[in-house]
Amino acid sequence: MPTAVIVGGSVAGLASALALSGTGYRVLVLERAPGPPQWSTADPGSGWRRPTAPQGLQSHTLTSLGVRVLRERAPRLLADAVAAGATVLDLTRALPADAADSAPEPGDGDLVALGCRRSTLELLLHRTVSDTPDVTVRHDTTVTGLELHPGHRGVAAAVTGTGERVRADIVVDATGRRALSRRWLHDAGIPVTADRTSASGLVGHTRFYRLRGRALPGPLNRGHGVGDVYDHYAGVLHPGDDGTFSVALGSLPGDRVLQAGLRTRTGFTAAARATPGLAPWLEDGVSSPISPVRVISSPPNTLRGAAGPRQVPVPGLFQVGDAACITNPLFGRGMSLALDHAFRLADLLAEQPDVDAAQRLAVARMTHELFLPWYEQAAGADRLRSARWQAAVDGRPAVPVPPTGGLPSGAEIAAAARTDGTVWRGLTRMLMTLRTPAELFADDKFLARVRQAAPAGPAPTPPPGRDELLRRVTATEGTRA
Repeated sequence: MPTAVIVGGSVAGLASALALSGTGYRVLVLERAPGPPQWSTADPGSGWRRPTAPQGLQSHTLTSLGVRVLRERAPRLLADAVAAGATVLDLTRALPADAADSAPEPGDGDLVALGCRRSTLELLLHRTVSDTPDVTVRHDTTVTGLELHPGHRGVAAAVTGTGERVRADIVVDATGRRALSRRWLHDAGIPVTADRTSASGLVGHTRFYRLRGRALPGPLNRGHGVGDVYDHYAGVLHPGDDGTFSVALGSLPGDRVLQAGLRTRTGFTAAARATPGLAPWLEDGVSSPISPVRVISSPPNTLRGAAGPRQVPVPGLFQVGDAACITNPLFGRGMSLALDHAFRLADLLAEQPDVDAAQRLAVARMTHELFLPWYEQAAGADRLRSARWQAAVDGRPAVPVPPTGGLPSGAEIAAAARTDGTVWRGLTRMLMTLRTPAELFADDKFLARVRQAAPAGPAPTPPPGRDELLRRVTATEGTRA
């Protein structure tokens, strides 16, 4: 039986192990962090502390794409998540009741998201993989390089920090944002194709809470959450598992005054309560905080050249998840794309089992096709948002929306979605990673309905202006997170 060595035991690596386990491979996952403790998902005071994945303690969501992958490829994992208190959220509940085409339609069943903390989902994924035949997970093991067959004809082994040579027929780089295969290739004397990068322009602040009752304190205006991305900050609440939820507040890098306030518990709470729709969830007696405020800087949007079709091929070496592409976590697509990518990789290797340059090129093309639309969407959206936020920080007039080449703007689509069910479904499918932006704008019916939509009526409740938000977060000397 051939051996697949997966370097990295987070979501992408564990999903790859689960996917490859049914394709004839003996799978070995090598993870440098310690293994998970024996803790209950219901215990908020414990956790799987991993400095290699700081984003694991931030707010997450599993979009419709991710739920579809679990339904079709890992139903046991989805069932375990629901048993642990995760909720499959029906996004159509956010469809405006008075919108055209508001009646149920075929395909609405796909419009769901999973309310679940990443730590819970990842622990359940780890347990599922550990119980899977022909899969072994080794922790406290660092991979420092690759051994290649003579003439760079393919991978022969993964080499650990202790000098151990772990024989492999294929090696999957699931090292996340570090994308260590770039260094392995460089050390082996193989040129590495340059990455495409674009600034994400985001600093995230997250805090977790637990509801004291079972009923949701307020509506989910996003279907899977409450809040929005506004003209000078972002504020979004995501329901989690077992009565938990998280609040994520995003600011522009370099916005020191706002960030100083958001880092404090009182400042964070003041900003969250001022964000439309969030206050009912944070009332005294409704919920209690179960974590400090955790801060993280988002890496740039990155499409890895080493994972693409222009890279000098090394048969048997593949990148998955964030090791292939990173997009701003503000869009909430990372876990879903990683799950989809892992199973696509396994399917392709099963269809083309010969470990050669043709197989490597086929995987690279699939990877490029999957991630390129989302990289380009994130890069473009982040440039516009960052310009708006910077203007607000500088006290300058709002940045005008650039020409869209005859296509409707994001604001026009959002307004039309408030009165037209067809537009709402199209926009939601794109936001939930079921449909690429190119596919959305190639839909003549969607474009026509945007142009024909009835007036949207009153806009949603606006957030506090920047001066008011700063006043609230700095009104009192807060307790540090």
